[in-house]
Amino acid sequence: MATENGPVLTVRELRISFGMYAKGLRKESLRVIDSLSLDVRAGEIVTVVGSSGSGKSLLAHAILGILPANAEAEGSILYKGEELTPARLRRRRGTEIALIPQSVDSLDPLMRVGKQAAGARGGKEGRNAARAAFARCGLDARVERLFPFQLSGGMARRVLISTAAVASPALIVADEPTPGLGAARAMETLRHFRELADGGAAVLLITHDIDLALPIADRIAVLYAGTTVEIAPAEDFRKGRDALRHPYSKAFLDALPQNAFRPIAGAQPYAGHPPPGCPFAERCPARTEACERAVAMRALRGGEVRCIHAT
Repeated sequence: MATENGPVLTVRELRISFGMYAKGLRKESLRVIDSLSLDVRAGEIVTVVGSSGSGKSLLAHAILGILPANAEAEGSILYKGEELTPARLRRRRGTEIALIPQSVDSLDPLMRVGKQAAGARGGKEGRNAARAAFARCGLDARVERLFPFQLSGGMARRVLISTAAVASPALIVADEPTPGLGAARAMETLRHFRELADGGAAVLLITHDIDLALPIADRIAVLYAGTTVEIAPAEDFRKGRDALRHPYSKAFLDALPQNAFRPIAGAQPYAGHPPPGCPFAERCPARTEACERAVAMRALRGGEVRCIHAT
């Protein structure tokens, strides 16, 4: 459960654009994230969901300061109430702020995984902390001596999770941490995130698998076309579509396997050609002319929503 203190992470009106060259060497700016806002408190898991291309991984990369060189970010990212400048990020990344990346290729192929997990702590203390983290993730002591190429995909993913947990960070950003894991192991891994949050960490969990995340999440942030369209208590998703606020959140829930994969017509708009106003308007059954104007997030029924028609 979240504490009464201020957020550990605050993202406000984040916008990310990529510089690219069009015909005739004309440089253009392609905006892929627009008006993305959320926060995470100590002791809380905020799960970020949305279709591919909605901006989930870019959000993680922006927080950790690892966007490509041709990316330009605007808006604000605060860590414990202070702007997360490049200098502050360098001091805290890997210790107070930890990333669990989506790709297992992030592991150093030339270093034994036990040493990688021990990280900056090193020595006996680091080895003991790494061993304990491995054990919590179901990895036995022999794994410490292995190189990444000797690990299965699932083992490598658990090593990444262990590596992030060793330093007892205040903020953990987990970008799709469960692909390649069986259902039982994935659920066990997510319960470990719940333990980290209950111990005081703020966890931002990015995932496609909302079913696995629901039992351990406190709040769900729904992204669509690079925009936050709803932030709601996880309990509302467990109750079903009528407890949700935004039409896309309802459609997202309807499309899950247990809801018969009920689809909606159309597709997420291409980043280079965003529609005016609400990005979901062209697919929304409640669309009116008013949806073509800019829509701000507002508080509603214990959550937040970016929709003028939500009740």
